[in-house]
Amino acid sequence: MADLPDIASNAAGFISVELAYAEAERQFLRPLRLPTGATIAVAIAMSGVEREFGIDASRLTVGLWSKAAARDTLLHDGDRVELYRPLQADPKESRRRRAELAPLKKTR
Repeated sequence: MADLPDIASNAAGFISVELAYAEAERQFLRPLRLPTGATIAVAIAMSGVEREFGIDASRLTVGLWSKAAARDTLLHDGDRVELYRPLQADPKESRRRRAELAPLKKTR
């Protein structure tokens, strides 16, 4: 589990962030109030997403606002931490298969 900052000794205050995770049938979006100096790893630990979804977040890619980020990245007020599930299929391969199955259209 991530090392949690010592909230009592943190005189700088708090930040508000949210953590997002989604599966096909349900999603998780939790606002969090964390001490200044908190990292992505702290946000994940404090969110409860692993317990609620039965996942191991250490196996997932993480990011801030759709850009990959390291777990030790410091968070800022208003950040959105996102957990990304692995792709089920390669998007390029899926498009290629659909194109092969689609009827050919005549162009004029």
